[in-house]
Amino acid sequence: MQEAKWNIKESSINTIRAIRAFVANIIFMANISANFLGIKSPNPFWLASAPPTDKKINVLRAYEAGWGGVVWKTLGSQVKNVSSRYSSVGYGGHRMMGFNNIELISDRPLDINLKEITEVVKLFPDRAMIVSLMADNDRKSWHELIKKCEDAGAMGFELNFGCPHGMTERGMGAAVGQDPHIAKMVVEWVMEKATIPVITKLTPNVHSVVPTGRAAVEGGTNALSLINTIQSVTGIDLNTLVPNPYVAGKSVFGGYCGPAVKPIALKMLTTLAQDDLTSKVPISGIGGVSTWKDAVEFMLLGSTTVQVCTAAMTHGFRIVEDMCEGLNNWMDEKGYKTINDFIGKSVDKITHWEDLDINYHHIAKINQDKCIHCGLCYIACEDTSHQSINIAKGNPYNTYTIKEDDCVGCNLCKLVCPVDSCITMEEHRVAPEYINWKQWQEQGLPLNNH
Repeated sequence: MQEAKWNIKESSINTIRAIRAFVANIIFMANISANFLGIKSPNPFWLASAPPTDKKINVLRAYEAGWGGVVWKTLGSQVKNVSSRYSSVGYGGHRMMGFNNIELISDRPLDINLKEITEVVKLFPDRAMIVSLMADNDRKSWHELIKKCEDAGAMGFELNFGCPHGMTERGMGAAVGQDPHIAKMVVEWVMEKATIPVITKLTPNVHSVVPTGRAAVEGGTNALSLINTIQSVTGIDLNTLVPNPYVAGKSVFGGYCGPAVKPIALKMLTTLAQDDLTSKVPISGIGGVSTWKDAVEFMLLGSTTVQVCTAAMTHGFRIVEDMCEGLNNWMDEKGYKTINDFIGKSVDKITHWEDLDINYHHIAKINQDKCIHCGLCYIACEDTSHQSINIAKGNPYNTYTIKEDDCVGCNLCKLVCPVDSCITMEEHRVAPEYINWKQWQEQGLPLNNH
C-alpha cells in the first residue's frame, strides 16, 4: 500500500514538474522556429549543401541531433570526384579557420539520392528538405531534374550558381552565377516547371552579388542564398612545392569557406538586404557560421535561416544543441518572441562612409586594475599607429597611459590587448552637432588638423 501511495505521489510530482516546465516554456522561452517560404523548421539552423548532406545516413544523424533542415548535396549529371579533396588554414593554434575543397557535386547515382530523400522526408516530415540542383545547360535537363526531385519529396530547391571549381569548366556553377543574363535565363527555365519554392544560391566570386541577385529575382526566384565558396589557394607544401590539396602532384583553385569568410559573407548579405529589389525576397545566409552568435549576426543583417558546413565538419552535428540553446537564451534576454522580431534590425546601421559623423570621437582608456603590463598596446601604437600611449618605466613593471590629445580612437590598442575590458573606448565628441564629410567640404572647414 505504501509503495502504491508513493507511486501516486511520485506521479503527481512528475506531473506538476511537467506543467511547470510547460508554463515556463510559454512564459519565458522564445520561439526559434523558422518559416522560409512556407517551409517550416523547428529552428533556423540548416546544414548547407556539402559532404555532410550527401547521403541518408548523414542527414538522419543531423536530424536526430536537432538540425532544423538540410540542403541536400547538389544533384545533377553523374560526375567523378578526385582524391585528395580538402585543405585548410589554421591560425593561433586553431585548426580550420578556413577550409578549402575541390570536391564536385554528388558523385552518387541520382536514383539512389532520390530514393534516400524520400525515405528521410518520411521519417522527419517536420524538417526542411531543400535539394540543391545543377542541371546541364538546357531547359529540358532542368525540367527533368526538377520533376524527379519533386516526386522524391523535396520541399524546396536551391539552384547552385556558385560552385567555383570543376563545374565552371563545363559552363555550370559559378559560370552561371557570374553572368546575370544567363542566371536569369536559367531561373526562368526553373520557374516554368517548379511547383515548390526556389532559392538561388549566389557566387561570391564577383565584384558584387547584387547584379546576379537582381537578375535571379527578375527571373522569378522565390529567395536567395549566399555565399558559396571563394576561389582560393590555402597554402603550399614547402617540401614538395605543391599546393594543397593535391592530386598526383597537381592542384587547382578550390572553394574556401569557414570562419575566415564570415566578414565577407556578412558584407555581401548586407548589399542584398539594402537593395530595393533583392530585399523583397527572403535570404538564407551562409559563410562561416560556427556559433549562435554568428547566426544572430547573419539574421540581424537580413537572413531568415542560416546554413552551416565547416563548423559541423570540424566539431560534429551536436553543435546545433549549443546553437539552439544560445539563440533561445539571447532572445529571452532581449525580449524577442520570434526570430522575425529581430531579422534585419542591423541593416540600416550600415551606411556610406561620407555619411558618418566626423564630430564623433573615441579616446582609449586603460583600466590600471586590469592591466597586466604586457606592453602590447604600447608596441602596437608606437610602431604602427599614432604614438598615443605613454610608458612610465618602473620596477617590477611598466605602466601605460593614454595621451588623450593624440589618441584618434582607432581601436588598435583595444584589439591587441589580451585582457577583456582592460582597454575601453570612451566617447569624446569634438563638437555637439552632427556633420558628415560632404557637409564638411561644403562649409570649407579645415582638412588638416595635425
